Amino acid sequence: MFSFSILNDNNSIFYIFNYVSTRNTQIQNSYNDRKVVVAILKELLRKHKLEGSKSMIKVAINGICGRMGTRIAELMTENKNLRLVAALENKNHKNIGKDLGQIIKQELCGIIISHELREKTDVLIDFSSPDSTVERLKTCTENRIPIVIGTTGLNMKQKEFVKKASEKIACLFSPNMSIGVNLLFNLVETVSKILGRDSDIEIVEAHHRFKKDAPSGTALKIAEKVCRATNQNLDDVTIYGRKGLVGERPQGQICIHSIRSGDIVGEHTVIFGNAGERIELVHKAQTRDSFALGAIRAATVIAGKPPGQYQMEDILEELC
Repeated sequence: MFSFSILNDNNSIFYIFNYVSTRNTQIQNSYNDRKVVVAILKELLRKHKLEGSKSMIKVAINGICGRMGTRIAELMTENKNLRLVAALENKNHKNIGKDLGQIIKQELCGIIISHELREKTDVLIDFSSPDSTVERLKTCTENRIPIVIGTTGLNMKQKEFVKKASEKIACLFSPNMSIGVNLLFNLVETVSKILGRDSDIEIVEAHHRFKKDAPSGTALKIAEKVCRATNQNLDDVTIYGRKGLVGERPQGQICIHSIRSGDIVGEHTVIFGNAGERIELVHKAQTRDSFALGAIRAATVIAGKPPGQYQMEDILEELC
């Protein structure tokens, strides 16, 4: 056991913190142990300073060690309206028990990566796996915590679970949190209302080699926007790639093509082809920051909202 004392910046508060090993082993008086304790003390001080600040929104991130979770955590340090209070991962993840600072390559912050949500939370951001998302939804509904879901690859049963959860909590579920992509959704719907019935519509999406689901959730959302604008059923008119002697292209068909290569962050092209001309709507993400910043904006808006299903379109309206 160690006893550490520390003064805050204005020398008005005195802390004494007893650090005891959570693993029930004798803690050695080592440099690393001291670093961990100092990091925890810093977090305690930060919490004390922020107590009573009603404008500060407390956020938990599930899937913290994934590409998106890590980047959201990094960018959140620059946001004065949000405070990260919990870093969550799969219970078997190799980083369980580590300080988040070790993962995002910053100084130790006192936030320990864990599986269970213990901190009081105003909103949870989820970029994980479909099964993990459902598990976190159960926790959120039980504790009335609004949730922002960016996980893709959910099946119909899992999407129904999200819909049911929205009866008890605010749920924002979007396959793409980028403000630019959500503007693309609006443009696709507008163009489809004018040209959709007479155009050959092709959707091409490209992502990095590590993406597990295909087509992307964004590409499917684009196809849904086209179908809504043209009064068609997605399952009736959509195909996924072509092979062999497929014959002439039938009118009204929508085809989605998926590319997986290298480290492409995310690209989506929607082609409206007609005789003598074509229109292409294109969005290219250069970094994941556009998705991460969108998720942060979404969390800011959704915290404190009444139960219901929310879309990124609602976030765009808040920004206008």
